[in-house]
Amino acid sequence: MLKIFKSKKDKLPKSEIITCEPQVTKEPRTKCGKPLVLDNTRWERRLHKELMSLIKEPPPGVTVDTDNIGQNLSEWKINIAGFEGTLYEGEHFQLLFKFNNKYPFDSPEVTFIGNNIPVHPHVYSNGHICLSILTEDWSPALSVQSVCLSIASMLSSCREKKRPPDNTLYVKTCNKNPKKTKWWYHDDSV
Repeated sequence: MLKIFKSKKDKLPKSEIITCEPQVTKEPRTKCGKPLVLDNTRWERRLHKELMSLIKEPPPGVTVDTDNIGQNLSEWKINIAGFEGTLYEGEHFQLLFKFNNKYPFDSPEVTFIGNNIPVHPHVYSNGHICLSILTEDWSPALSVQSVCLSIASMLSSCREKKRPPDNTLYVKTCNKNPKKTKWWYHDDSV
């Protein structure tokens, strides 16, 4: 591989390496069709910054399982405790966040994992979460912390512990990745 250096004014990002052989790859694009400039170190820096912030100043009831992160920033396990005075008081849940190199332009894949998946009208028994900010309402301005707060808020506002009405059918037929589901958001009251 050949690294090409230019003047400081035209400095290439550290991750950009130009090879002698031409490579044919499909250029990633944003939702509006513009080319998306990806820099592996950029998304890793963003994740590292968010991780450090979440460890140092976590929202109430949220902790990061740092034992499972190690050198791999692409998967995080986050523990959420049910808030006092809610249906989930005293219960503990675990979320799995999976990130790709398009983060924060692409939302993380977020699911509940473990033996204690909350019984909630927007949480399926396989851990998939029907929450608009995890798919079509995602914005790069959002963060892991804001997702955790949204999920905690969703759990706190629940008035009745029950599964979604289509839980059985969905769990049998859904894709393993909840981001591939075309969600129908129709109930903001829970």
